[in-house]
Amino acid sequence: MSDIYTAKEYTHLLGLEGFSDTLLTNHFTLYGGYVKNTNALANLLETKELGTPEYAELTRRFGWEWNGMRLHELYFENLSKEADALGDGSLKEKIETVYGNFENWKKKFASIGAMRGIGWVVLYQDVISGSLFSTWINEHDMGHLAGCTPLLVMDVFEHAYMTDYGIKKADYIETFFRSIDWTVVEKRFAQ
Repeated sequence: MSDIYTAKEYTHLLGLEGFSDTLLTNHFTLYGGYVKNTNALANLLETKELGTPEYAELTRRFGWEWNGMRLHELYFENLSKEADALGDGSLKEKIETVYGNFENWKKKFASIGAMRGIGWVVLYQDVISGSLFSTWINEHDMGHLAGCTPLLVMDVFEHAYMTDYGIKKADYIETFFRSIDWTVVEKRFAQ
């Protein structure tokens, strides 16, 4: 059997201000493990008989590895060395409509990231109502909002910041905000 998924290349992020190359390289390696395990599970599932305990457990594990792969891709893709502020446009207008203003949204998003625990913070858009939600995802496979598109993804597992920030998660979150590629986020919103 062959690999279905190939790890994407994110070395262009090396030198990103506030993120050491050691932290980023380790993070890319971790992401590569999710890609490897997603492929391994996809191949293993083809060899197992439906309805068996082995098939059931591998199927459950697939969601964990898949989401670990995709969330990291979304995260790395919404970071940039040429980050800029969110410009005027439909995404900013939507954020202001839902949250009152951009600063209110940023404060809420950051406070979710600062909560105790490991996970992800995601700005989602509901594809039916168009509404926006800033929410917590615990682990990779628990807390996703069904029918919603992730617009902005922030990794708040320790591996995303401990090497550079120790336990100062708030400092990492501020650095994350300075590194957002709003062009990518706006494209996700426009789709």
